[in-house]
Amino acid sequence: MRDDFADLARRALRDAGYSMKAAARAMNYDPAYLSRVLNGKQKPSENLATALDSLVGAGGALAGTVLDEDDTSRVARSAANPSRLDAGTVDALAGVLAAYRRLDDTAQPKSVIPATMAQMREVTRMLKEARGPHRDRLSDVASEWVQFAGWLYAQTREYPEGVRLLNEAVELADETGNGTLAAQALNFKGYIARQQGRPQGIARWFAAAANTPGAHPAQRIGDYLQAAGGLAEMGEQDAALRMVEDAEKLMDKAAALPPPETAYWLTPNFNRLNMGICTLALGRYSEAADHLRIGLAGLPDDLRDAPWTWEHKEALRRAVEAA
Repeated sequence: MRDDFADLARRALRDAGYSMKAAARAMNYDPAYLSRVLNGKQKPSENLATALDSLVGAGGALAGTVLDEDDTSRVARSAANPSRLDAGTVDALAGVLAAYRRLDDTAQPKSVIPATMAQMREVTRMLKEARGPHRDRLSDVASEWVQFAGWLYAQTREYPEGVRLLNEAVELADETGNGTLAAQALNFKGYIARQQGRPQGIARWFAAAANTPGAHPAQRIGDYLQAAGGLAEMGEQDAALRMVEDAEKLMDKAAALPPPETAYWLTPNFNRLNMGICTLALGRYSEAADHLRIGLAGLPDDLRDAPWTWEHKEALRRAVEAA
C-alpha cells in the first residue's frame, strides 16, 4: 500500500494557505524535518501527523491515512504476495479508505484525487491476484475505493471519468452481492445527472439505486426522494409524489438502524436535505427552504463547509428567492 501522506499534506497546506515555512512555524517544528516529511523522504511521527491534521482542520482524517509500523509491514507483505492475503491487511486498507472518505468532508476534492487514484490502483492490483477467504472483503474495499474515486471526479465535474469509475464500482460490488455499495455508486451517477441538468438521468439512476437489492433503508429514502425530484422536473408530478410516499414508508425502519458504514452520512437529518431537493423540484418553495435550512443546520460542525454542501446551499438560496 502506498504512503501518500506527503502528497495529501502538501496539498492540504497549500489549500489552507500555508507555506512549508509558515506551517513549521505555526506548529513549532523544525523546517528541515517537515521538508523531509512533505517530500516523502521520511515517515511522519504520530505527533507531526496530528499537528498537521489540526493545522489544516482535517478533523483527524489526514492523520488517519498513516498506517502504524505493524500495519505497514502487514500490508507490504500482502502487496508482495496477494495470494496470502490476511484479515489484518483488509482491515488496514479499509481503515485508510475510511480516513480518505472523511478527508473528503474537509479537503478540496481535486487535492485528494491523485493519492486516491494511486491507492485505488494498488488495491485493485492486489485484488486481481488475491486468493483465499478474505478476497471477498478485499473486493468490497476495492469497490468502495473505485466508487470514492468516481465521486471525487463527479465533484470536480470530470464526468466521463467519474461515470467510468462508478460503473466499475458497481461491477465490483456485484461480484460479492454488496447491495449497499452498488446502490451508492448508482446514487453518485444520479448526482452527476443532476449536475448536468438531465432530469431523466436523475430519475433513472436514483430509482435504480433505491431498488437495488440489499440497499440500506436510509439509502432508499434518499434515492426515492431524489428520483422524485427528477420526475418532478420532467413534469411527472403524480409519479414523483408516489415516490415521496415510498420514501416516507421507510422512515421508521431507517430511523431504527445505524447508517451503513460505507455511507456514514445518511442520518435522518441528512435526508432532510434530500427532501429539500425534492420539494424544490415540486415547486413547494417554502417547504423546501425549511427542509434545507434544518438539514444544513443539523450537520456536524466538520461537515457544514464540506464541498458537497454547496449544492444544498445553492438550492436553499433558490428556494428562498422563489418562496
